[in-house]
Amino acid sequence: MTEGPSLHPNAAKAAKALKRADPLMATLISRVGPCLLPAPRMREPFESLLRAIAHQQLHARAAEAILGRFLALFPGDSFPEPMEILTADPSAIRAAGMSASKIAAIQDLCARRMSGTVPSLAEAHKLSNDELIERLTAIRGIGHWSVEMLLIFGLGRPDVLPIDDFGVREGYRKVAGLDAQPKPKALGALGEAWAPWRSFASWYLWRANEFTWGP
Repeated sequence: MTEGPSLHPNAAKAAKALKRADPLMATLISRVGPCLLPAPRMREPFESLLRAIAHQQLHARAAEAILGRFLALFPGDSFPEPMEILTADPSAIRAAGMSASKIAAIQDLCARRMSGTVPSLAEAHKLSNDELIERLTAIRGIGHWSVEMLLIFGLGRPDVLPIDDFGVREGYRKVAGLDAQPKPKALGALGEAWAPWRSFASWYLWRANEFTWGP
């Protein structure tokens, strides 16, 4: 029998704390059940960000197909190094399905990894959320949301609330029975009650969209 993906080590602890902290979260958690936020992937940030660029504005299946063709350009079992990508034929990368804008973003990512702006995994663990956001959003094609996803799913940071995320805001609207989504700033203020477990609250708010709410 194949085991499922491992869960974040703090998942159960976070769910209990959120239920105590906020009646709305208690209602949501009772409806959704145990927190299944996965354990962090612990990929190098360079790899995680390149994969994020490949997935932008595409369905997951299409993005994975393009990414597979891209990686096939670089023989070997390990993820390609920045210099390998920078010296590869751009037309071959384009033929794999990467758009011109994504190629430019990947090239900038490679250059910034080589300059040290993009930290190694070990270095990233020593940096705060704000430090990583400041560094990584300087990369072409990498926005605040992409870095927040890296923090939650790549590095396992427990206290990240992506206030601009449509699914998070829509999940809150549904559970709270609101006519409109809360504005990002308002959601940020509401989410202060969920610290230091806001990544787990985000996971529950995403899941809220899978259920029917209301009288």
